[in-house]
Amino acid sequence: MPTDTDNPIWQQPAWVEWTQLLLNSYQHWVGKDLVPRLNPLADSHTLFTAPFVTVSHGTESNPLLNYGNQTALDLWEMPLANFLGTPSRETAEPVHRDERSELLRRTTEHGFIDDYSGIRISATGQRFRIHQATVWNILNSDEKVVGQAAAFSQWTPQGLRP
Repeated sequence: MPTDTDNPIWQQPAWVEWTQLLLNSYQHWVGKDLVPRLNPLADSHTLFTAPFVTVSHGTESNPLLNYGNQTALDLWEMPLANFLGTPSRETAEPVHRDERSELLRRTTEHGFIDDYSGIRISATGQRFRIHQATVWNILNSDEKVVGQAAAFSQWTPQGLRP
């Protein structure tokens, strides 16, 4: 996603638009709002600064991360410029990628799941376990799946860095 260096990412039109798709899709599948809704710009700021993780990727054959709020960037220990465009499979160690693939398959099949737990790894090698993540399909205005997102508020460090 292109960035405008004069404005914070959450103020940029493409980011605001994607945030609306994330939030609308969450409400569609889960039946409640992920964050209190006011207007697109306020919603974008609220989600970007939320105290829980929200991430998403597109529908490429090797999906690329296209959204991460500040909590996600802090947890994965990556600046936004590095986070965006990272293959989402790289957020899990190779040994945990089959588990991640099963999660994405279940989400595709059911629209959302709200019981995911799994191990992820930050850019510096810190392992952490996600607890009770909600993962959902992102729909555009034509109800076509244009990505998948995840949100979670609980994680625990797992062992030492390599």
